[in-house]
Amino acid sequence: MVGACGGDPPPPPPPPQPDQDSLQRYNDSVAAAEAARRAEAERLAAERAAEAERQRRIREARATLEEMVFFDYDMSEIRSDAATTLRAKVDILRSSPQVQLRIEGHADERGSTEYNMALGNRRAEAVRQFLVGFGLDASRFEIVSFGEGRPLEMGSNEAAWARNRRGQFVITAGANAINPPN
Repeated sequence: MVGACGGDPPPPPPPPQPDQDSLQRYNDSVAAAEAARRAEAERLAAERAAEAERQRRIREARATLEEMVFFDYDMSEIRSDAATTLRAKVDILRSSPQVQLRIEGHADERGSTEYNMALGNRRAEAVRQFLVGFGLDASRFEIVSFGEGRPLEMGSNEAAWARNRRGQFVITAGANAINPPN
Protein backbone atom coordinates (compact mmCIF):
# COMPACT_ATOMS: atom_id res chain seq x y z
CA MET A 1 0.00 0.00 0.00
CA VAL A 2 1.25 3.37 -0.92
CA GLY A 3 1.18 6.14 1.64
CA ALA A 4 -1.06 9.07 1.38
CA CYS A 5 1.80 11.44 1.10
CA GLY A 6 3.64 11.39 -2.07
CA GLY A 7 7.34 11.81 -2.74
CA ASP A 8 10.46 12.12 -0.67
CA PRO A 9 10.56 13.97 2.59
CA PRO A 10 11.61 17.59 2.35
CA PRO A 11 15.33 18.30 2.86
CA PRO A 12 16.36 19.40 6.34
CA PRO A 13 16.67 23.11 6.86
CA PRO A 14 20.21 24.51 6.52
CA PRO A 15 22.11 24.92 9.80
CA PRO A 16 21.89 28.36 11.26
CA GLN A 17 24.72 30.63 10.17
CA PRO A 18 26.71 32.15 13.04
CA ASP A 19 26.30 35.81 13.38
CA GLN A 20 29.32 38.10 13.26
CA ASP A 21 29.44 38.49 17.07
CA SER A 22 29.50 34.71 17.62
CA LEU A 23 32.18 34.27 15.00
CA GLN A 24 34.28 37.04 16.56
CA ARG A 25 33.91 35.51 20.06
CA TYR A 26 35.02 32.12 18.72
CA ASN A 27 38.04 33.60 16.92
CA ASP A 28 38.94 35.59 20.04
CA SER A 29 38.77 32.48 22.24
CA VAL A 30 40.99 30.51 19.82
CA ALA A 31 43.50 33.38 19.74
CA ALA A 32 43.43 33.67 23.55
CA ALA A 33 44.02 29.92 23.97
CA GLU A 34 46.93 30.05 21.53
CA ALA A 35 48.41 33.09 23.30
CA ALA A 36 48.07 31.32 26.66
CA ARG A 37 49.80 28.22 25.25
CA ARG A 38 52.66 30.36 23.87
CA ALA A 39 52.98 32.27 27.15
CA GLU A 40 53.15 29.01 29.12
CA ALA A 41 55.77 27.61 26.73
CA GLU A 42 57.82 30.82 27.08
CA ARG A 43 57.47 30.72 30.88
CA LEU A 44 58.65 27.09 30.99
CA ALA A 45 61.57 27.87 28.66
CA ALA A 46 62.58 30.85 30.82
CA GLU A 47 62.31 28.69 33.94
CA ARG A 48 64.53 25.99 32.39
CA ALA A 49 67.06 28.61 31.26
CA ALA A 50 67.14 30.19 34.74
CA GLU A 51 67.67 26.78 36.37
CA ALA A 52 70.43 25.92 33.90
CA GLU A 53 72.13 29.25 34.68
CA ARG A 54 71.76 28.65 38.43
CA GLN A 55 73.34 25.19 38.07
CA ARG A 56 76.19 26.65 35.99
CA ARG A 57 76.85 29.26 38.67
CA ILE A 58 76.84 26.57 41.38
CA ARG A 59 79.35 24.47 39.41
CA GLU A 60 81.52 27.56 38.95
CA ALA A 61 81.31 28.40 42.67
CA ARG A 62 82.22 24.81 43.61
CA ALA A 63 85.23 24.96 41.28
CA THR A 64 86.29 28.25 42.89
CA LEU A 65 85.97 26.76 46.38
CA GLU A 66 88.10 23.78 45.35
CA GLU A 67 90.72 25.82 43.47
CA MET A 68 94.22 25.33 44.87
CA VAL A 69 96.63 28.03 45.99
CA PHE A 70 100.39 27.77 45.68
CA PHE A 71 103.31 28.83 47.88
CA ASP A 72 106.90 29.86 47.34
CA TYR A 73 109.71 27.55 48.40
CA ASP A 74 109.93 27.07 52.17
CA MET A 75 107.28 29.77 52.73
CA SER A 76 103.80 29.86 54.22
CA GLU A 77 102.96 33.48 53.36
CA ILE A 78 99.99 34.02 51.05
CA ARG A 79 101.18 35.12 47.60
CA SER A 80 99.28 37.80 45.68
CA ASP A 81 97.90 35.28 43.17
CA ALA A 82 96.73 33.11 46.07
CA ALA A 83 95.13 36.12 47.76
CA THR A 84 93.04 36.76 44.64
CA THR A 85 91.89 33.13 44.61
CA LEU A 86 91.11 33.22 48.34
CA ARG A 87 89.10 36.46 48.06
CA ALA A 88 86.89 34.76 45.46
CA LYS A 89 86.32 31.96 47.98
CA VAL A 90 85.39 34.52 50.66
CA ASP A 91 82.52 35.89 48.55
CA ILE A 92 81.08 32.41 48.03
CA LEU A 93 81.57 31.41 51.67
CA ARG A 94 79.78 34.56 52.85
CA SER A 95 76.74 33.73 50.73
CA SER A 96 76.87 30.02 51.67
CA PRO A 97 77.10 29.87 55.48
CA GLN A 98 76.52 26.11 55.63
CA VAL A 99 79.65 25.35 53.60
CA GLN A 100 82.67 24.09 55.51
CA LEU A 101 86.11 23.37 54.09
CA ARG A 102 89.08 21.22 54.91
CA ILE A 103 92.25 23.10 54.05
CA GLU A 104 95.07 20.71 53.22
CA GLY A 105 98.65 21.96 53.40
CA HIS A 106 101.26 20.32 51.16
CA ALA A 107 105.00 20.64 50.63
CA ASP A 108 107.47 19.50 48.02
CA GLU A 109 109.89 16.64 48.67
CA ARG A 110 112.79 18.81 49.80
CA GLY A 111 113.34 18.82 53.55
CA SER A 112 112.67 16.19 56.18
CA THR A 113 109.29 14.54 56.56
CA GLU A 114 108.80 16.24 59.93
CA TYR A 115 109.77 19.65 58.59
CA ASN A 116 107.44 19.29 55.60
CA MET A 117 104.54 18.21 57.83
CA ALA A 118 105.05 21.35 59.93
CA LEU A 119 105.39 23.50 56.79
CA GLY A 120 102.18 22.04 55.34
CA ASN A 121 100.44 22.82 58.63
CA ARG A 122 101.71 26.43 58.57
CA ARG A 123 100.46 26.81 55.02
CA ALA A 124 96.99 25.47 55.86
CA GLU A 125 96.84 27.71 58.94
CA ALA A 126 97.92 30.76 56.90
CA VAL A 127 95.04 30.11 54.51
CA ARG A 128 92.58 29.71 57.38
CA GLN A 129 93.78 32.95 58.99
CA PHE A 130 93.44 34.76 55.67
CA LEU A 131 89.80 33.62 55.37
CA VAL A 132 89.05 34.40 59.02
CA GLY A 133 90.55 37.86 58.46
CA PHE A 134 87.57 38.54 56.18
CA GLY A 135 85.12 37.81 58.99
CA LEU A 136 84.48 34.13 58.34
CA ASP A 137 84.12 31.84 61.36
CA ALA A 138 87.26 29.76 61.97
CA SER A 139 85.11 26.78 62.96
CA ARG A 140 84.11 26.41 59.30
CA PHE A 141 87.67 25.42 58.40
CA GLU A 142 89.48 22.25 59.37
CA ILE A 143 93.20 22.17 58.64
CA VAL A 144 95.38 19.18 57.94
CA SER A 145 98.92 18.77 56.69
CA PHE A 146 100.05 16.07 54.31
CA GLY A 147 103.59 17.43 54.08
CA GLU A 148 105.27 15.83 51.08
CA GLY A 149 103.06 12.72 51.29
CA ARG A 150 100.57 13.52 48.54
CA PRO A 151 102.42 15.06 45.62
CA LEU A 152 100.30 16.55 42.88
CA GLU A 153 103.10 16.04 40.38
CA MET A 154 105.89 13.50 40.52
CA GLY A 155 109.39 14.71 39.78
CA SER A 156 112.46 16.25 41.31
CA ASN A 157 112.49 19.50 39.39
CA GLU A 158 111.27 23.04 39.95
CA ALA A 159 108.07 22.55 37.94
CA ALA A 160 107.00 19.56 40.05
CA TRP A 161 108.10 21.17 43.31
CA ALA A 162 106.15 24.37 42.51
CA ARG A 163 102.92 22.36 41.91
CA ASN A 164 103.41 20.42 45.14
CA ARG A 165 103.78 23.50 47.39
CA ARG A 166 100.08 24.11 47.73
CA GLY A 167 96.95 24.53 49.75
CA GLN A 168 94.14 22.27 48.61
CA PHE A 169 90.45 22.52 49.52
CA VAL A 170 87.78 19.89 50.15
CA ILE A 171 84.14 20.76 50.83
CA THR A 172 83.27 18.82 54.00
CA ALA A 173 79.77 20.18 54.68
CA GLY A 174 77.14 22.16 52.82
CA ALA A 175 78.06 21.01 49.32
CA ASN A 176 74.37 21.08 48.40
CA ALA A 177 73.93 24.52 49.96
CA ILE A 178 76.38 26.44 47.78
CA ASN A 179 74.78 29.77 47.01
CA PRO A 180 76.85 31.78 44.52
CA PRO A 181 76.97 35.50 45.28
CA ASN A 182 75.14 37.83 42.91
